[in-house]
Amino acid sequence: MANLLIGIDLGGTNIKIGCFDTHLKLLKKTSITTDANTGPQAVVERMLAAVGGLVKESGFALSDISAAGIGTPGPADYKAGIIINSPNMPAFKNVPIRQMLSDGLRCPVVFDNDANVACFGEFIAGAGKGVDDMAFFTLGTGIGGGVVSEGKLLRGSGGNAAELGHTIIYPDGRLCNCGQKGCAEAYASASNTAKRATEAIEAGEKSTLKKVLDKYGQITCKDVYDHLKAGDKLAKKITDETAEALAILCINVLHTTEPQRIVFAGGMIAAGDVLLNRIKDYFNEHIWSLKKESVEICFATLGEDAGIIGAAALAMANSKS
Repeated sequence: MANLLIGIDLGGTNIKIGCFDTHLKLLKKTSITTDANTGPQAVVERMLAAVGGLVKESGFALSDISAAGIGTPGPADYKAGIIINSPNMPAFKNVPIRQMLSDGLRCPVVFDNDANVACFGEFIAGAGKGVDDMAFFTLGTGIGGGVVSEGKLLRGSGGNAAELGHTIIYPDGRLCNCGQKGCAEAYASASNTAKRATEAIEAGEKSTLKKVLDKYGQITCKDVYDHLKAGDKLAKKITDETAEALAILCINVLHTTEPQRIVFAGGMIAAGDVLLNRIKDYFNEHIWSLKKESVEICFATLGEDAGIIGAAALAMANSKS
């Protein structure tokens, strides 16, 4: 009997699913649309059908699955296995996702935050390999976070630890979607980097980005970095502010958990060295002088597979504990 592991990354738009062997070798993967408005039951049924198809394509049966893992966004009760609420999936309120999947797959299911799952994937098989302590940030619409301490994910008393994007770095600063003011996410996420550029142009600042705003009605984070490379002064100001906010976030997490490596993931890292080098510059500018720090700041390496790898790895770890 083969022991297969299933990793699932549930997003508001797409669901990624991977089928792995017990050495975490990816056998097959697929992606299906979430169609969250159809409701939790319908989404789970299509998820189970996709898993069944993937397992069959890999030459196995559902009975060969030894464990599965799933990562989801938004507040949850991870001990009870319930999605409490999800901003991108309004119909998902108090959904017993772990039990629904366990009943459908007839195997143990591990349920965790999507950023934690991606963090663990990078720790096990990506940019975190070779260290015991790692911090992880994913830069997208918001800023997700994860921390591995002494080889284990930091979860906290209610399972919602490492909401690093909601670390307040500028008291009484910009209003964040979470309701706090001055969160790192309100300054340095991809969406808020673009939003700050838009606000500056609307306030009258000169920029070549205005042509983009006039033509398309919006500016993306990619636009800001493209115009930075073309020498636009506002784009430089905005991206410097983003890098400084992320550097301050790195310093705060360094002093809290002392990771050996800080890893950035998400769509914004496509900006490349122009982003990473500025984060390092501001980190070195603001860090204390009491001792020289050896923490490595780098980009993730697994891309979109981090979530499914991490989910499968957590399922494997849980089955051995």
